[in-house]
This record gives sequence, structure tokens and C-alpha cells, in this order.
Amino acid sequence: MIDLRAMREDPDVVRASQRARGEDPALVDRALAADERRRATLTTFEELRSEQKEVSRSVGKASPEERPAVLARAKELAERVKVAEREAAVAAEEAESAAMRLSNVVVPGVPEGGEDDYVVLRTEGEHRALEQVRDHLELAEGLAAIDVKRGVKVSGARFYFLTGVGARLELALLNAAMDQAVAAGFTPMITPTLVSPEIMRGTGFLGAHADEIYHLETDDLYLTGTSEVALAGYHAEEILDLSGGPLRYAGWSTCYRREAGSYGKDTRGIIRVHQFNKVEMFSYTTVEDAQDEHARLLAWEEEMLAKVELPYRVIDVAAGDLGSSAARKFDCEAWLPSQERYMEVTSTSNCTTFQARRLGVRHRGAGGTQPVATLNGTLATTRWLVAILENHQLPDGSVRVPEGLRPYLGGLEVLTPVDGR
Repeated sequence: MIDLRAMREDPDVVRASQRARGEDPALVDRALAADERRRATLTTFEELRSEQKEVSRSVGKASPEERPAVLARAKELAERVKVAEREAAVAAEEAESAAMRLSNVVVPGVPEGGEDDYVVLRTEGEHRALEQVRDHLELAEGLAAIDVKRGVKVSGARFYFLTGVGARLELALLNAAMDQAVAAGFTPMITPTLVSPEIMRGTGFLGAHADEIYHLETDDLYLTGTSEVALAGYHAEEILDLSGGPLRYAGWSTCYRREAGSYGKDTRGIIRVHQFNKVEMFSYTTVEDAQDEHARLLAWEEEMLAKVELPYRVIDVAAGDLGSSAARKFDCEAWLPSQERYMEVTSTSNCTTFQARRLGVRHRGAGGTQPVATLNGTLATTRWLVAILENHQLPDGSVRVPEGLRPYLGGLEVLTPVDGR
């Protein structure tokens, strides 16, 4: 939820943010009107309740002649207080609902526009000159590393098995990511992958893209598409001590996404699938430190990309492609030789106080308790295997193991095709 006081003080900033995202700026006016009704009904309720208490106290002091009139007045006020309380509750619910429809306010400098309006900040690494380019699935099938056919047989489209060196390669990647996170001061976490509606809603995932999420109706629980959700809810309704710096967690989890609306996109292999594994960084920090923490998360993502020796670019994501929670987002996109394009492999978002206000996460600052800022960033995920296989392929179908992963594979330097594959 956005800062309502800031919206009242300068609604044009929120309207401009809505326009930059391609969303309706009129939502701001509706939210302001609903907030005004909330405050007006609350004032009426509090004034009536104060008057009721005063009249009630005067009953014992009234003379026998005055007492019937005073009692009648007290009864009348009691009824009016009940009505005013109900009206205030309804107005408060409507105001919250209106405010919850507003996306986070983008920070200055975010590009306007949609998915294709990103700004490339820098490009790192060089594209290898490959005489013959095999895509990741051809390479993986030769290595007996991925079995898509049996994944489809068992679970349907966009499912797969990681087998043999494929399973080992993913574990190597995720363990390397977790080791890096721990060395940087993150607390490792194995997170729940089922969360309540309150937590899913609090992180901002039940908005425009709710159709991407698996919902278990019988239990009224949601399967998470990232451990960000569980980690954001970890400190819900708590007051944190940030005097020693940010609280940082690295969540390892299986993730689930319905990929609604992606029919026909990346149907080959494991680029766009319903289930995958990921190590996600998550930080709780102060509003003042959020921008610097965002830069640190991006640097850690790039450090991990250097470990696996991938050429990549960093983009500043446009406002219309941020998602409702993020105020700014940087993506790292790895080069994909088989398609001669860049493919997103990491994303780091500064959600400012948006999630914290919804989830009631605060810290003690100089002016009392105030919402924290939350940030997240991908450190490794199954999709990285696509870029690793393709960028490190050798002419005979073997794949060179990046030096940063070799210690996690028993020193293995090359993945070689399996006979008969």
C-alpha cells in the first residue's frame, strides 16, 4: 500500500506514477475521496462517542427532575454512536480497498512505458563465436540432463525432469548461490511454498497477475512463485531492530507459476515452465538505505553471473513492466546463442514501503515506529541452466563447466554426452 499521507500532500506524484505505468490516474482521485470519507466518518464517530461519555457521566449528577431527559439523551447518543461506528467501519474498508488498487509509486528516473521500453544500463562479457549452435534442450538431451518427454507424460506441458548431471548442475548452481549469500551476511532459509491469502495479498501478487498463481481452493492457500512472498511475510506485524543494518535472508524454494497468457511462448525446453527452483535474496532495511541496498543486491547478482561466466546486460525496467509492488527494478539478461537474444535470468526490485505497509512490518526510528523498506533479488534459478549449457557448449556436444561451479561438482570440468543419446 502506498503512503496515504504522502498522497494527500502531493497527489500529482501518484498520478504521474500511474500514467508512467500505463495505469488509470483517476484511481488516485477515487482513493483520495474514499480516504476523505473515512476520516470524516471517523471524526463524526469520535465526536459522538465523546459526547456520549460526557452525558453518561452526567446521569449521576442530574437531579431527579433532569434525570429522565438525560437518560433519554444518553440512549439517543448510544444509538447514534452505533450507527456512526458502522459507517466509519464501512468507510475505512472502502478506503483501504481503494488504496490497495494503487500500484507502488515509481522512484524518479524509472523509464516510462511498457515491456519494450527498458533502458540498457551496461553490457558485460562477449558472445562466443560458435560454428554450430545447439540449443539447451538438444545439448541437455545429449547429456541425459533433462527429460521433457517424461515430464509431460507425468505432469503435462511445461514440466520436466532434471536427470543425472542436470540435477547435479542445478544443485551446484543453487549451492554456489547460497554459499555466496551466506558469505555476504544473509541468513539461509528454506521457506514454505504454500501461503495464506493475507500474505499473498500483502506482497502485492493478487492484483493484475493473480491468474499466474496456483490457488488450492479447498485449503485457501496459494503456491508461491518466489520465496519473496514467504520472506516478506516472515516478519508480518512485527517491529524490527535495524540499528545494526539491514536484515537479509536468502530463501531456497521450489517455485510455481501458471504462466497464464504465455501460450506459444518458449514452449521448447525449460525456459518458461510451471515449476522451478530458486535462491532469492530478501532485505528489510530503512527507507533512507533502500536505494543503496538495491545497488548492493544488483552487485551480488552480477557477482554470481561472473561465477558462471555468462555474457549479460543490465536493464532498467520500464514502469509499466514493474509489477504492482516494485518502485524500481533492474534485470540481468544473459545472452542466448540459439535465439540470438537476451533472456532474463535475474531481477532485483526495490519495493520501498509498499509491502511493509500492507503486512505491518515496522522499525523504530528517530520519530517512532515507521514502515521498513523491502527489497528482493534473484541469485540463481533453474532457468540459468539454459544459458550455462548454451554459452559453454563445445563442438562435440559437450559442455564446459564454469570454474565457479567445479568445486560443487567434485572438480568436474566438462559434461560429456552419454553414449547412444
